[in-house]
Amino acid sequence: MEAPVVIIGTGLAGYTVARELRRLDSTVEIQMFTGDNGGFYSKPMLSNGFSAKKTAANMLTQPAVKMAEQLQAEINTDQTVDAIDYAHQTILTRGVERSYSKLVLAVGAEPIRIPLQGNGVDAIVSVNNLSDYHVLLQRLEGKKSIAILGAGLIGCEFANDLCSAGYEVSLIDPGPLPLGRLLPAEIAEHMAQALLAAGINLHAGTVCSSVESASDGFLVSLQNGTKLHADVVISAVGLRPRAELATKAGIKVNKGIEVDRYLQTSEKNIYALGDCAEVSGLHLPYVMPIMQCARALAKTLAGQLTPVNYAAMPVVVKTPLFPLAISAPLSSNGQWQFDELGANGTKAIFYDDQNQPTGFVVSGDRVNEKRALEKVMPAWLALM
Repeated sequence: MEAPVVIIGTGLAGYTVARELRRLDSTVEIQMFTGDNGGFYSKPMLSNGFSAKKTAANMLTQPAVKMAEQLQAEINTDQTVDAIDYAHQTILTRGVERSYSKLVLAVGAEPIRIPLQGNGVDAIVSVNNLSDYHVLLQRLEGKKSIAILGAGLIGCEFANDLCSAGYEVSLIDPGPLPLGRLLPAEIAEHMAQALLAAGINLHAGTVCSSVESASDGFLVSLQNGTKLHADVVISAVGLRPRAELATKAGIKVNKGIEVDRYLQTSEKNIYALGDCAEVSGLHLPYVMPIMQCARALAKTLAGQLTPVNYAAMPVVVKTPLFPLAISAPLSSNGQWQFDELGANGTKAIFYDDQNQPTGFVVSGDRVNEKRALEKVMPAWLALM
């Protein structure tokens, strides 16, 4: 009897692979392992659930027991995998070796912890899963002021959401403008103005140096000398692919776990996808690339070798105060060209050195042009 397909991780990547594989093969044995309770939910909702009055309980779509029934899979909750032995095709969990025919690493990413001084550092909240979201809701109860470290995608979404819910929000980022790594400066400036107009206090060009506990919350000290009071401090400085298990097993890791177009790692019969994976040099921790990878990998696991293909897949930023859709160029060699640059809506297209369009940003009233622009963008990973 053939060993099962084993999937480590029950987030969007892991569950989507399992679901697609089950559609293709009704008999293959699927075993899943996760260090949490295995409940299925929409992770992108974590950064904009508060103003919608979403609790952790009603954000949960299906508990693990229901997912197991739907997928006809064995789901092992609260059970981490400690080691991989690719030579013998086994994993080690709770001191027991379990065999696999194919192994899928869908272990996600973890929050980056920046080194800070102060006795309040341990109370900083990072929201990376439903349990973290529940902790945040508890911390916010009866509070008023919030400091958010990081003005990237997640930081800006949290700032928008919590400001809309009536909180006093301070947003802190080392860059001169919010979303500075993704947006041309001209549009990032409009984002900054929208945040300020909504009442969000933007502290750009500086970083947090310490967080000290106080009788009425926290004292947040910035490198430029500014001191802020906050009832709650949220860190949204980014995520780091979880690669420790792969590294320990001798699987190649760079920005993430290295995989080819077939999601194959450096070792036979071991695959990776999602936030933990770097696909042919690209690390794209967004929903649409994950879905493309999961569908392709399921076909491969079912015996139909299938490469993943990435069309240009813009990211919609969940900031209603300044709507944005971004298809970031994969190379910085080129320049942005703007159509009707304005605070109410802008279209910007990035042209490479050969004057070919390779990325775009649409904001405000121009966001509805996203689909038309997608069609003229080159694929991130073209058809094989």
